[in-house]
Amino acid sequence: MLFAFILQDKPGSADLRASVRPEHKSYLAAVQDRIAFAGPLTDDDGLSMIGSLLVIDFASRDAAQAWLAAEPFTRAGLYASTAVHAFSNLWPQKAGFPPAQA
Repeated sequence: MLFAFILQDKPGSADLRASVRPEHKSYLAAVQDRIAFAGPLTDDDGLSMIGSLLVIDFASRDAAQAWLAAEPFTRAGLYASTAVHAFSNLWPQKAGFPPAQA
């Protein structure tokens, strides 16, 4: 089942996010075959990261919650708020994908 993670950073935590980001990306890589989509939430400038939006396939809510509890940004105390919701992907994605690698 897909679960959407809506994760908002604590204000003023850009340095913490930057320092933990390599570990966060490695943690995501371990489940990359189950990621529907993932990326940072940003300010309207499109650059300043203020959170994360992830949709990942897990066998159960308990598995999703356990994954989030061990996630590096969570362990570092980055998030001001977290929400996990079951998600049904009913629309074929056409926009928002990174350019294809040559």
